[in-house]
Amino acid sequence: MKSYVVSALKYRPQTFQSVVGQDALTATLKNAIISNKLAHAYLFCGPRGVGKTTCARIFAKTINCETLTAEHEACNECQSCRTFNEQRSFNIHELDAASNNSVDDIRVLTEQVRIPPQLGKYSVYIIDEVHMLSQGAFNAFLKTLEEPPAHAIFILATTEKHKIIPTILSRCQIYDFNRISVTDTVSHIRFVAKQEGVTIDENALNVIAQKSDGGMRDALSIFDQLVSFSGYTITYQSTIENLNVLDYEYYFRLVDYALEGNVSQSLLLFNEVLNKGFEAQHFISGFSSHLRDLLVSKDPVTIQLLEVGANIGERYKRQAAAAPVDFLFNALNISNECDLNYRVSKNKRLLVELTLIKICQLVGNKKKVLTEPVDKPIQKVEAAPKPATETETETATTEIKSSKTPSQTASSQSTGTTTTASITVDPKPHAQAAPKPAINDAIPNIPRSISISNFKSETNTPTTVTESTTVLKSNSDFTIEDLLEKWKDFSRKEEIDPGTRALLNSHLPTKIDEKTIEVFVDNKFQEKELIQMDILSHLRKTLNNSDIRLKIELTPESEQKRPQTPQDIYKRMINDNPVLEKLRKNLDMEID
Repeated sequence: MKSYVVSALKYRPQTFQSVVGQDALTATLKNAIISNKLAHAYLFCGPRGVGKTTCARIFAKTINCETLTAEHEACNECQSCRTFNEQRSFNIHELDAASNNSVDDIRVLTEQVRIPPQLGKYSVYIIDEVHMLSQGAFNAFLKTLEEPPAHAIFILATTEKHKIIPTILSRCQIYDFNRISVTDTVSHIRFVAKQEGVTIDENALNVIAQKSDGGMRDALSIFDQLVSFSGYTITYQSTIENLNVLDYEYYFRLVDYALEGNVSQSLLLFNEVLNKGFEAQHFISGFSSHLRDLLVSKDPVTIQLLEVGANIGERYKRQAAAAPVDFLFNALNISNECDLNYRVSKNKRLLVELTLIKICQLVGNKKKVLTEPVDKPIQKVEAAPKPATETETETATTEIKSSKTPSQTASSQSTGTTTTASITVDPKPHAQAAPKPAINDAIPNIPRSISISNFKSETNTPTTVTESTTVLKSNSDFTIEDLLEKWKDFSRKEEIDPGTRALLNSHLPTKIDEKTIEVFVDNKFQEKELIQMDILSHLRKTLNNSDIRLKIELTPESEQKRPQTPQDIYKRMINDNPVLEKLRKNLDMEID
């Protein structure tokens, strides 16, 4: 009975041309052989299963070949090539540094290097997993690596270049191997399947390539596993069952439910995934990857980052076109936060379900805002926070309709009084509404002004910054998180000086109600500075709410924390003992 050989060994590349996914690197090595410019030490580094040791063997075989082909590959016919293929060559030595990592092992190697090759030009020493050498072994290897005999060439292979000391790195030519792309992996597995007489589904090939994570050896091992499970016909369904991979269909359905705001179906889908035996964290991490793939599919420039097959790629494009960019950003942020908090959560299922609910609410909240009626039956424009009663509204309406001289208007503004204007519109529906007159024509002589209470007062009376306008604007709801974000955006403007930026970052606002925000300052100077920088207009514009009012108050503790001057101390002393003032005058003393 013929012995079985795994695909990773059976289809191991024997020439530079057969190496998969490392074209630039193999071309460099071939050019070095052609020009006879061989270094004495090479370092091959990269992920597992990408061909580091394979390329080292091909390189060692080729430089000792007696008759190279026209493509500058090993001929496999000369005596050197035959001894190498039969694994009895004395010119190529392999050392596993993971099990031979001591100083004594390196001492044996340096003694062996002195012996010239019996056949061929070079003695090649391939040291695999070189990062496993001890510190003493590295130091013992330095001199030999820097000045080896002319016939000796060292090829070091490692998956962790950062663990190798710099003195070793400086003595080697470094070659970084790339992760093998999904396209190259699919192409090679298809070739192997054809050679083995295996029929494999195209989507199954993509799952194998994704699961291998850029390693060809892993991909071939998975292929052998699937052949053992499914026989000579490998389907997509059998692949995801055997590899315990979640179907793409779950994630596509979940995004569709989220775009519809369908919380119920999203939770049922998650329950279905759990019933199939998948871990919740595996589900949420896969969903994050799915959102990432949708995000890169939005732009033709970044779609090359999408490592899936052609059929699945088209489906990603279609769903990405239906999903808004802001939804993908926010959903990806929420799912990634869930992935980070999963390990510390005590109720892991609730954490994932809450994440799905938040994602479904992203589009739901947006639709709710957009479907609010633009023209409301009653629109009120006010400059003061005090609501007007029905009687006051009728009086104000009558006053607006009556003629008002400019002198009267100027008089009311000079005395500091505030006029509240109310426009009452008949809320009853009409079969055909007449065109409405412009607001500015309906309410003449009402200037667009900013009313600010007197900030020079020594009392802690709050300052309310409001703006009365005759232009109807939208009044979207906002959360405290939105408010803090826009407040910080204002502080990051280029025209804001460092002192003002520090003031804004150290005095954050709070939301009192749907229209009023409040901020506490330490002194009157800070209060004046906040008013002058016109942050209220920025908040109204960015939060899309023209009714916002800014209320500025002095921190109650600030007066107590204020440094006490000698005059303050003396005033407190004479309040306790008035005789001190008389004594000071008699002695003709001054307060410093």
